[in-house]
Amino acid sequence: MEFKGDYSSHISQQFNDELEQIRTLLLTMGGIVESQVNDAVEALLTGNTNLAEQSRKADTQTNEMEKLIDEQIATTIARRQPAASDLRLIISVSKAVTSLERMGDEASRICRHAIELNEAGQSPRGYQEIRHIGNLVREMVKNVLTAFARNDTELAYTVAKMDKSVDQEYRSAMRSLMTFMMEDPRSISSVMNVIWVLRSLERMGDHARSMAQQLIYMVSGTDVRHTSLKTLKQAAVQNAEAEDDEEDA
Repeated sequence: MEFKGDYSSHISQQFNDELEQIRTLLLTMGGIVESQVNDAVEALLTGNTNLAEQSRKADTQTNEMEKLIDEQIATTIARRQPAASDLRLIISVSKAVTSLERMGDEASRICRHAIELNEAGQSPRGYQEIRHIGNLVREMVKNVLTAFARNDTELAYTVAKMDKSVDQEYRSAMRSLMTFMMEDPRSISSVMNVIWVLRSLERMGDHARSMAQQLIYMVSGTDVRHTSLKTLKQAAVQNAEAEDDEEDA
């Protein structure tokens, strides 16, 4: 993917290249993590142990990407002392990288539980919930990366809004699974693996929402962390309207 946006041009072409490289590395890392998430969910639902092992190994690549981007960011800050929109870009990418690395960790945990469930003969309950929440989270990850590629604040808001649905589905699934374990104590061991998988998916949704908030901050300059969805939407829509006005001018 190629970033689209209206960031300031610089006399130094090398500075422009450094900023573009940071953005490109973020999307490259995002592609790796997106594959990790997809493979982890698919491995669990299909009982594919080989795919689970493959996804777990990809976490090493994610960790290396995190270190590479952090090094690039530190070098750019030291050399260029960026300000205004450039500084927001660097800060937002840095925080987004942290969220991506944590998503990779959660995907690795899901793979571990997938292997355990497969060895134990799977769980009697919870796979429908994993499929549903897993699909929501996979869509969030895909959309937030697209939002970063396009500087699309409205799509970022959509991602943040989806996190509310993930949280609601997660709470509903927890109530159902807790009830099932009380009714059938023999299922506790296997169902607990399912619960930890759902917990990892819920955390992935949180990280995707965090990335969406960072994108809105990067583009609009408005810090929307720890705010309501209404405030987040206002910042996202106002930025989109401002871009439309510039195009019409």
